[in-house]
Amino acid sequence: MRTLYHFPLHPPSRMARIALAEKKLKVRELVVNPWQLEPEFTALTAEAMPPVLIDLTQHGTLTISGARAITEYANDGSTRNPLLSDDSFERAEARRICAWFAERFTAEVDAYILSEKVERAVLSQTQYDIGPADPKILREGRVYLAEHLTYLTSLLEKRDWLAGRRYSLGDIAAAAHLSCLDFLGEIHWREYPILKMWYQKIKSRPAFRPVLGDRQPGLRAPRHYTDLDF
Repeated sequence: MRTLYHFPLHPPSRMARIALAEKKLKVRELVVNPWQLEPEFTALTAEAMPPVLIDLTQHGTLTISGARAITEYANDGSTRNPLLSDDSFERAEARRICAWFAERFTAEVDAYILSEKVERAVLSQTQYDIGPADPKILREGRVYLAEHLTYLTSLLEKRDWLAGRRYSLGDIAAAAHLSCLDFLGEIHWREYPILKMWYQKIKSRPAFRPVLGDRQPGLRAPRHYTDLDF
């Protein structure tokens, strides 16, 4: 039996959840709060951050930490529904896009918008309420976000999917990050019609549906968030 520790509005956690679902692997999901971690969870991994996958195998209990490690582990463990192309360039490109989101997008967008909105919403439910989001920080994040959305559009103008001809881990990484921002109402899809068409295809995939059911106290997703034909 596999157990995935995750936080719903956390892009790396979503990336792991979507990839595991695409591979049709049965997983028990347990939610952890990154700002109030329990000792039971922190004892599992040196990183002390979700996502963490615990896999009980015939060789013993395996602990895999981090979205990239979990997704590559899931993909390598089964030939069903491959998440990386058999074309060497497209494999490299998918991994490059994963790194883009894990590093640059996280630093330039998530660190501003998600940190301001999600962290404050979670902490507002506790005694550590730190007040409303800072408009200046949100503005800075939105400037970066627009640049990234324009870049993704430029890729999709030449390709069927972000890394090439096939759906891949690159698309999963992008969808994990953008879906969190969409939950917060931060993406004006009408301004990015090509990207919107790509995201419509993502939203229609069965593996993505559980993400659309996520809820977070203190935050309310826009009406179009769960709409497959938004």
